[in-house]
Amino acid sequence: MSFKRLLSLDIMRGMTIVCMIIVNNGGGPDNYMHLEHSEWNGITVCDLVFPFFLFIMGMTTYLSLGKRNFDRSSPTIRKILKRTILILFIGWAIHWFANVCYGNGWLDFGHLRLTGVLTRIALCYGIVSFMALYMSRRTMAITAGILLAVYGAMLLLYNGYANDTTNINALIDRWLLPEGHLYTKRPVDPEGVLGTIPSVAHTIIGFCCGAILMKKERLDGRLLQLFVVAMLLMVGGFILSGILPENKRIWSPSYVLITCGMAAALLSTISYFTDIKGYRKGWTFFEAFGVNPLFLYVLGDIAGIVLGATHAKRPIYEWILGWSQIPELASAIYAVSLMLVCGAVAYPLYRRRIYIKI
Repeated sequence: MSFKRLLSLDIMRGMTIVCMIIVNNGGGPDNYMHLEHSEWNGITVCDLVFPFFLFIMGMTTYLSLGKRNFDRSSPTIRKILKRTILILFIGWAIHWFANVCYGNGWLDFGHLRLTGVLTRIALCYGIVSFMALYMSRRTMAITAGILLAVYGAMLLLYNGYANDTTNINALIDRWLLPEGHLYTKRPVDPEGVLGTIPSVAHTIIGFCCGAILMKKERLDGRLLQLFVVAMLLMVGGFILSGILPENKRIWSPSYVLITCGMAAALLSTISYFTDIKGYRKGWTFFEAFGVNPLFLYVLGDIAGIVLGATHAKRPIYEWILGWSQIPELASAIYAVSLMLVCGAVAYPLYRRRIYIKI
């Protein structure tokens, strides 16, 4: 099984990484509303970034395993396990590095956050990859529906919309994880253990959309099918939000459907203009980020930690604030500047066709 590489996938993945670096690295306490996550229910632009990445990861998982004809051989299984474990340990290493930079001891592993963005990425990648090897696409789609239904029922039955420690997500985290390893910024961890259930369903939806995009049909027909699926997902999500409001912090079922629909619609639109109409110029910036996504995400995280721990962040932000006069603008300029520094690393790698696989 061979697939033609679609420029649109790299572009959208690059857009996602650019936005992830920006929203993770605000310079000051005040940010524009859409560069902040929603306080609870609702969706901001910031709330679209991580789900878009999971959706694209689901699609590229289909492409990666499809090239091997979903072969269950030992090399394929070893590759999946190796990548899953590597992403997990990189995520934990970043948390350890941050703890060390901010004054904890080098051997203090008792306050290491075990959950997080990379932990969720690793678990979703590993689980969905093994499902793809041993399940049909139809069974995977049904499984995604069951996971969302079960998780939605748990939210309704066990206080899943309470923004406090009585929330089922918070209770499960406190039951499974030692106190020192818990998320401490809010009562409910946005990447908590239970939230892995809908996140896996989210990644499966991306995987199934990848199967649509890679059918042996004309690309315009495939994109139309993908766009129709996108509309159905969004409509279904908005209808479901009347019962289960969209909520990024608990990764609610309506949030899954709405953001997957938005991601599919955006991808089909980009692909129409780049892969069908041939408007391929002017996308290099995002493509450079898209071919080394996880490496650049990690680089952005480490740069943000170092700037904060060395106290360089504050004077840079205050200097920007001195001439911009608007706290929200100064914070955004700082974040964009850090992203551009990462871009200065991304572009030479892209030009030399150096792909750092994580």
